[in-house]
Amino acid sequence: MTERLLQFIWQMQLFNKSALTTTQNELLQIVYPGKLNNNQGPDFSEARIKIDSTTLIGNIELHLKSSDWKNHRHTNDINYQNLVLHVVWEDDKPVSKMPTLVLENRVSSLLLNKYDALMNNQGFIPCEKSIASINSLTWQSWKERLLVERLQRKSAEVLQFLQQSNNHWEETFWWLLAGNFGIKVNKECFEAIAQSIPVTILAKHKNSIQQLEAILLGQAGLLKGDFKEEYPKLLQREYNFCSKKYQLIPVKVPPSSLRMRPSSFPAVRLAQLAMLIHQSLHLFSKIKESRSLAGINTMLDVTANDYWHYHFVIDEPSAYKPKHLGAVMINNILINTIVPVLFAYGEFHKEPVYKDKAIKWLAEIKAEQNTITKKFIQVAIENRSAFDSQALLELKKYYCDQKLCLNCAVGNSLLKQSTS
Repeated sequence: MTERLLQFIWQMQLFNKSALTTTQNELLQIVYPGKLNNNQGPDFSEARIKIDSTTLIGNIELHLKSSDWKNHRHTNDINYQNLVLHVVWEDDKPVSKMPTLVLENRVSSLLLNKYDALMNNQGFIPCEKSIASINSLTWQSWKERLLVERLQRKSAEVLQFLQQSNNHWEETFWWLLAGNFGIKVNKECFEAIAQSIPVTILAKHKNSIQQLEAILLGQAGLLKGDFKEEYPKLLQREYNFCSKKYQLIPVKVPPSSLRMRPSSFPAVRLAQLAMLIHQSLHLFSKIKESRSLAGINTMLDVTANDYWHYHFVIDEPSAYKPKHLGAVMINNILINTIVPVLFAYGEFHKEPVYKDKAIKWLAEIKAEQNTITKKFIQVAIENRSAFDSQALLELKKYYCDQKLCLNCAVGNSLLKQSTS
């Protein structure tokens, strides 16, 4: 038994409530178990109980042992003065004049065994053998809750960037978009590059793809040295001019190509990012105004300029291969940048229409395929869209991995089943 499990049992009233009495042999009726308190003070507030013929409204404190009342120094604590009931698992040392209910012999052993099995399971997720038994209504509402939790958490990260940019949404979006182009390996480097180049500078050079490439590649430190080919030499000259004009300083975090597919090499991604800016400026404004995902997909469907058809690395020729951004990367940008920023915009301005649109778009995007989502499929959980995959990733990292089954709708449902 743990205190959190005891709280769960009380909150859900998962115990035998027939012929309830206090340790003082008073008749006890639970009218309302109270509201769980996650702050300082008693475990439950605003509870309503009836002892004999007297109705009491107040707080309820839970302990594994009644002796914990004194061990936790509650006797003279002002926060515990309006207590109407002391609920304990074991009454090892009765507290005088305190109405006490003991639950030790009133809880199903099936529930306790199920909880132990969840906590001790070392598999993919604690409930991997029984999760498929959860009814579709419970599962759908829980996925919606998981998705909102994930977007709210990501929104908090977006709003931190917004604060750094003095509430400039286009600038914030540019930083996050560039970081996404860098994927995991070069995220920090690409974010630093974006933060070193204000969107106002990009706007001035929007019509020249060479100048945009020069600024991005130069800030990444990729235009240093002596080149053999004419195009890199041109970019180098353009960067030298722009860096002096705008006093640009290359970022200190170098880009990496370590253990990376050639199509994701930093020079290629920066060239694609330059093309996106070249074709569409004021990106976030266009996203906000867009009524469908199709238009966003079209905007993101860029190909780096002709030089990169024959290069993965600058000044190193390779076989012909146009450098399309690709559907997988486009979906990655939609899921990890566009949707979170749009949701954060709705949160910040208290405009649900943007939050609803963000969630709707996730339901239209192809599901992510990775180790975690594939293992959920193996335990009979569907993964039809990014709505599903994002919810599953949230569930795995923030509930299953931490064994927070008591905070999970799936865990709750399974434990309740054991008392039916």
